[in-house]
Amino acid sequence: MERNRTLLTEFVLRGITDHPDLQVPLFLVFFFIYVVTMVGNLGLIFLIWKDTHLHTPMYLFLGNLAFTDACISSSVTPKMLMTFLNKNDIITLGECFAQFYFFCYSVTTEIFLLVAMAYDRFVAICNPLLYLVVMSKKLCTVLISMSYLIGFVNSGLNVGLLFRLTFCKSNIIDHFYCEILPLYSIACTDPSLNALVVFICASSIQISTSVTIVVSYARVLFAVLNMKSKKGRQKAFFTCSAHLLSVSLFYGTLLFMYVSHGSGPGKQQDKMYSLFYTVVIPFLNPFIYSLRNKEVLGALKKVIKL
Repeated sequence: MERNRTLLTEFVLRGITDHPDLQVPLFLVFFFIYVVTMVGNLGLIFLIWKDTHLHTPMYLFLGNLAFTDACISSSVTPKMLMTFLNKNDIITLGECFAQFYFFCYSVTTEIFLLVAMAYDRFVAICNPLLYLVVMSKKLCTVLISMSYLIGFVNSGLNVGLLFRLTFCKSNIIDHFYCEILPLYSIACTDPSLNALVVFICASSIQISTSVTIVVSYARVLFAVLNMKSKKGRQKAFFTCSAHLLSVSLFYGTLLFMYVSHGSGPGKQQDKMYSLFYTVVIPFLNPFIYSLRNKEVLGALKKVIKL
């Protein structure tokens, strides 16, 4: 009975910083980033839906990537903004698990969408004559559906294991959202099994997907270097550069966050890693994929003229 009375069901999110003078400026900065993130990603989805010229496999994957970016940002940023203003830094155990579930679901789905996009570019450049045959509507639907399914399974497994934990050491989560690693540090149940599962899942997903992407782009690079046309090589590099930049930012951050530190409790530097892939990358992706894309810019001009 004494143990039951000490179990915690509510937590306090410490946030990014404890300095009161920084709370309002940070709120304004991240509120602006969140608005631009949502407008950029949802706007990209709208352009792809509106313009029939963008109804191709590449833009179908890009539209789903924009959707997952919006989900990643929305699962974290609104709660973080409230903590900046000290309006509501309390989060219940159920809300905490729900927040991490939707975050993990979105991130895992995005990882496999990036793999699908790498395969799409591989087929487009290495087998251009068979592109529309290989990248059929059925295959695209399967790849997208599998991405969401794997996201559902991975997030369900990690959140399901959280229910075996009890929390009684502290009600302070030293993070700006319910990240899974800081939760382990305040658990009074041994979280070794949970940490092991996180490490295995994260490392296996990272390794398998990154190897697939590296192999795909290695073959793309080989095919591009063997092109006789200089214009063809430039066009091929141009179509792949945005995706490679996005992949490098996303995978590099996750590698440090979950594989390098996945076997231990959260550390202060993990906040910066988390901030990068929960806020910065969803903010940057619409610009990475659209500012240098003539087809997307053309679709935007058509909408503005209407």
